[in-house]
Amino acid sequence: MSNTNTFKKIKIAVIFGGESSEHEVSCMSAFSVLKNANTDKYDIYKLGITKKGEWYHYLGADEKINDHSWSLDTANLKRAFISPCSKEKGIYVFNEKDGTYEVISVDCVFPVLHGKNGEDGTMQGLLKLSGIPYVGCDTLSAAVTMDKAVTKMIMDNCNIKQTPWEFVDADEYFSSKGSENEIIERLENNLSYPIFIKPANAGSSVGITKVKSRFEMTKAFEKAAEIDKRIVAEQGVVGRELEVAVLQTKVNGKNELIASKCGEIIPDGAFYDYESKYVSGESKVCVPADVSGSVNEEIRELAKKIFTHLNCRSFSRVDFFLDERGELIFNEINVIPGFTSISMYPKLIEDYGISYSELIDILISEAIDQ
Repeated sequence: MSNTNTFKKIKIAVIFGGESSEHEVSCMSAFSVLKNANTDKYDIYKLGITKKGEWYHYLGADEKINDHSWSLDTANLKRAFISPCSKEKGIYVFNEKDGTYEVISVDCVFPVLHGKNGEDGTMQGLLKLSGIPYVGCDTLSAAVTMDKAVTKMIMDNCNIKQTPWEFVDADEYFSSKGSENEIIERLENNLSYPIFIKPANAGSSVGITKVKSRFEMTKAFEKAAEIDKRIVAEQGVVGRELEVAVLQTKVNGKNELIASKCGEIIPDGAFYDYESKYVSGESKVCVPADVSGSVNEEIRELAKKIFTHLNCRSFSRVDFFLDERGELIFNEINVIPGFTSISMYPKLIEDYGISYSELIDILISEAIDQ
């Protein structure tokens, strides 16, 4: 009798795009995931969200995701969504000609989304209600880590060293003439220039301004308020920017956190902004960073501690400053870090000894086993 191959591929839905200011980064990250996923193991369905919030099952070329033109490829778009309240768990795909639909059952969702409605807990809540396993943090952890002000309050409570910071409500700042001066005076009393003005809920350094005097404040607040009404003001740090990749995986059948050696960002501008990360290509990424063994071990343990304090799961990138005195200062955590070909997270994990394809396998396996 001949052997029959009973291997069944795992069905994965990769969600990308979205309404956030990081739509393009999400597309580039998704392209890298699609390029590196082992198609011998997975049947992959591409679920794209346009900047207007329209959901589509995309059947076209992966390259059009990378160059952000996928939503213009109308011949390969079918309206689709994930239902939170049905026994038929999966992607609902509509035939607009006759009003019928089909359900594509999936084993796991890989949300390759950044920013608003992607890594802020909203998508995670939908996937939780849908009953479909998904890669990444749960709803609460995603929401907490997306909001820089909330993250900082928790870190202060956990005695994690941070640069001095203040929370500002944009509506309060712009509410009446003179109120902005009171807020600026408070910031100047508690912080030293340069001060970074940041939207609390954004990634990829979108909406951030480095402010060197009070005369630059209002324009910086206007820029941040375009992204979010909750704004964080941070005292600038003179030092090096270091990042660590944390990954939850199984070792000898038990869950274990691993942390990579730290990598270093050497920005080409005043700081590592969106332009430096994804457009100019002039910033340098050093993996691993040229730091002492003791600093490297300290930062790895601190990254795992922060990951645990924030109840994260699956994977995260944790960012620090190493100041002029040699002290480590927590900057932020990203629970859906960039996955592009130039992103730090996959580079750090590869340096640890795990290839991009193996990383995808681990993330999907952990998600299904949750």
